[in-house]
Amino acid sequence: MEIYLVRHTSVDVPAGYAYGQTDVPLRPSFEEEAEVVKETLSCHTFDKVWSSPLTRCVRLANYCGYPDAEKEDRIKEISFGEWEMKSWDELSSDPRSEAWFNDWINVPTPSGESLQDQYNRVSHFLDEIRKSGLQKVCLFAHGGVLTCARVYAGEYDLKEAFKNVPSYGTVIKLELD
Repeated sequence: MEIYLVRHTSVDVPAGYAYGQTDVPLRPSFEEEAEVVKETLSCHTFDKVWSSPLTRCVRLANYCGYPDAEKEDRIKEISFGEWEMKSWDELSSDPRSEAWFNDWINVPTPSGESLQDQYNRVSHFLDEIRKSGLQKVCLFAHGGVLTCARVYAGEYDLKEAFKNVPSYGTVIKLELD
């Protein structure tokens, strides 16, 4: 089975902010970036296409010719909970942040998720796809989702996730048994 993972284009959020599941705007360069993704996908036909329901993914799926992509909550970005749209500098002064910064794999953010939580929901979704009998699918999602999917495929360990977040507009092909 082939799974094509597509990360959304650049967001219009200042660097250094935890935006996670916040529905943030895209940069004015959207069409230029999206055209590159569309061209990359143009030679492929997919059995099924899914998209995170967040606008940054839906808009890219639509632009690339998949307006009927099925919305799937399990491929949303990690939830930073109470920390959504706060700067990392601001979060470093939150007394609860020390535990998360020391073990972001297992410790959830306040009212949010840990990386393990996100990995578990992405993995359950990928398990379903693998059992579906589909041969070639596409997911329009987020950096954290693409990273979790690559961990699922055995490319690296979860502890290496933040070192392997793909760039905006990246298309990655995974082959799974």
